[in-house]
Amino acid sequence: MAIIHLDETENAFIEEQVKSGSYKDADEVVRAGLRLLRKREAKIAKLRALIQEGEDDFAAGRFMEFSSADDLTAHIIQRSAEKR
Repeated sequence: MAIIHLDETENAFIEEQVKSGSYKDADEVVRAGLRLLRKREAKIAKLRALIQEGEDDFAAGRFMEFSSADDLTAHIIQRSAEKR
C-alpha cells in the first residue's frame, strides 16, 4: 500500500468528504481524485493529438481561408446542414 503525505488542508478536505457521507473513507476519496486525474490526462492527450492533426493539415495545405466572419459562419452552417 502506498504511503501518501498530505498537508493539513488536503487532509481536512478528505475528512470533510468522508464526514459529508459522499465517500466511505479516505481511500475512496483518493480513488475518486485519481479517476478525475486520469480523465483529465486523457482529455489533454486527445487535445494534443487534435492540435497535432491541425498543425499537420496546415503544413500540408489542407485548410480554407475566409474573407470575413460571415463567410466562415455560412460555411459552418452549410457543413452542419450537410451532416444532417
